[in-house]
Amino acid sequence: MSTFMAKSETISRKWYVLDAAGKPLGRTAATAASLLNGKNKVEFTPHVDCGDFVIIINAGKAVLTGRKMEQKFYRTHSGYPGGLKETKYKTLMHTRPELAMRLAIKGMLPKNSIGRWSLSRLKVYAGSEHKNAAQKPEVFEQV
Repeated sequence: MSTFMAKSETISRKWYVLDAAGKPLGRTAATAASLLNGKNKVEFTPHVDCGDFVIIINAGKAVLTGRKMEQKFYRTHSGYPGGLKETKYKTLMHTRPELAMRLAIKGMLPKNSIGRWSLSRLKVYAGSEHKNAAQKPEVFEQV
């Protein structure tokens, strides 16, 4: 019996909704990264992008455990001397919670073209409403 290898033409993609309200940001990000990679599918193939679409709602209500709100920073650098910008996660979660969730998920995806394609299938919303009702997404229950 030969090993099954998925082809990109035969992949069927589903839409899932994850609710992040009251759940740890990292736990939600890990679940979303697994769905975006397609690790939950029987026909998962590492070299083929076989993941699903993921919609995350209530990203603004996700929690950070421990003292991460005060101790964790989002850092960007312009490339020039003295160009480091630091933002505490407390500020980031109040102003741009979608970015905080997207960064957590991006760090859990492969660092190659498949990871970049997977990230393009991610939709993150701070509130409980989303614009993707026409795709008839299923609610995915996190463990």
